[in-house]
Amino acid sequence: MIQGRVEPGVSPILPANGAPRPERPGDPCLLVVFGATGDLTKRKLLPALFNLRSMGLLPAESAVVAVVRKPLDDEAFRVEATEAIGRFATGPVDPAAWADFRARLHAVSGDLGLAATYRELADRLAILDSQLGTRGNVLFYLATPPEVFAPIVARLGEAGLTRAGEDRWRRVVVEKPFGRDLESAVALNRDLRATLREDQIFRIDHYLGKETVQNLLVFRFANGIFEPIWNRRYIDHVQITVAEELGVEGRGGYYDRAGVVRDMIQNHIFQLLALVAMEPPSTLAGEAVRDEKVKVLHAIRPSPPERLLATAVRGQYGAGFAGDHALPAYQAEPNVAPGSRTETFAALRVDVENWRWAGVPFYVRSGKRLRRRDTRIVIQFRRPPLLLFRDAGLADVEPNRLEILVQPEEAFAVTMKAKIPGPAIRLQEVTMSFSYRDFGPIAQATGYERLLYDCTVGDPTLFHRADMVEAAWRVVAPVLDLWGSLPPRDFPNYAAGTAGPAAADELVARDGRRWIDP
Repeated sequence: MIQGRVEPGVSPILPANGAPRPERPGDPCLLVVFGATGDLTKRKLLPALFNLRSMGLLPAESAVVAVVRKPLDDEAFRVEATEAIGRFATGPVDPAAWADFRARLHAVSGDLGLAATYRELADRLAILDSQLGTRGNVLFYLATPPEVFAPIVARLGEAGLTRAGEDRWRRVVVEKPFGRDLESAVALNRDLRATLREDQIFRIDHYLGKETVQNLLVFRFANGIFEPIWNRRYIDHVQITVAEELGVEGRGGYYDRAGVVRDMIQNHIFQLLALVAMEPPSTLAGEAVRDEKVKVLHAIRPSPPERLLATAVRGQYGAGFAGDHALPAYQAEPNVAPGSRTETFAALRVDVENWRWAGVPFYVRSGKRLRRRDTRIVIQFRRPPLLLFRDAGLADVEPNRLEILVQPEEAFAVTMKAKIPGPAIRLQEVTMSFSYRDFGPIAQATGYERLLYDCTVGDPTLFHRADMVEAAWRVVAPVLDLWGSLPPRDFPNYAAGTAGPAAADELVARDGRRWIDP
């Protein structure tokens, strides 16, 4: 049963206090979802598309077409979708709004390897285009295992379904992972571009749909007080942390083949790093922003194996506790191989060798089954050069920090020193902060709304480009090669529910620094 109601005119994405919305709705289109009965579609895509429709950002001249293997007609898919929205909607659901959206759901069944399935899909799209006036625009979303990305795209091309025109567009969305190493990433890009132009491929990264991540461009380039000091002269180092409380949560089969470097660092964290380190783009056009981001990845210095022994740390969680609740070891998780060598934690020192950042280390870390869920970027500035307060009993003064909090809270905070009232000079750390909660009530969203909207208007800014994917793989390839040749001797090396392996603390301590935690 669907409960509740969406208030007319209230955005599920943007602040509910009258802040401006995107300038225009997305283009009329048909959204074709391969893998439409999977978890991603039920938990994220359907709620996000319904949110966009409720906001008026998905026009009435649009529909969703599920392509599935099992026998499923329109009504059966609508029943499944209704159950999913009842469980995973991000807010109250207006029954009338859902009834309108439900009528726009359709299904095509067939074997994804057979040409007949794509001919049937083409016929259905032609009928819906005629009925709805979608102008021939189609967005294909591959919510499937990555090994079938290239075969599906090839079949779409053979059926003429990827052929764009002057007055219509055809776009394809692919989910990570974009390969499992440099060689497979290059092969995937080659296979996709055998059928599609690069501007038709939208490699989606749900992390870039988060408001704070999107706000990094605004924060850096719309505030004149930060850009002049955003360089090696004033910044000591940068930290990027993506910590998760959860374990593999039923994804042991996938995760044991991937590990945290492939799952988080090569894509999500490097995209955050690129946004922090990039030069000001000439415009906010998608390609201009992506050009600057890829320059950062190309500027990261490759490390020889002997240096990686000191600048790359891996870990795997053992049994532990969250309060009084016992947590299993990684190797005891379902579908994880006994004696697995897969890392569930990694910390790296990354050096961006360009004029802005030379000599400023970027420390990145990510792990599962850690003490708390926390994603943050810390910009630590250099220490004051004069020990003016030695006579006040202070041999050192902590440097200022800018913290960009991504989750669970979305906020910005600047840490500085202030004098405690009284006759003596005593210093205390104070924080000037801004939270997205200060905008007023913000309705919940899946994180996919902005990205799906950008797909329908053709804005590639928040999506990976082929050269970005390959550049990121080139950075982590030496790490993965080293770890593949030197099996870990100490796994598991941190208990579930703790801060990670001690070696991660040693990595930054060797440089005279420490991790900044909540």
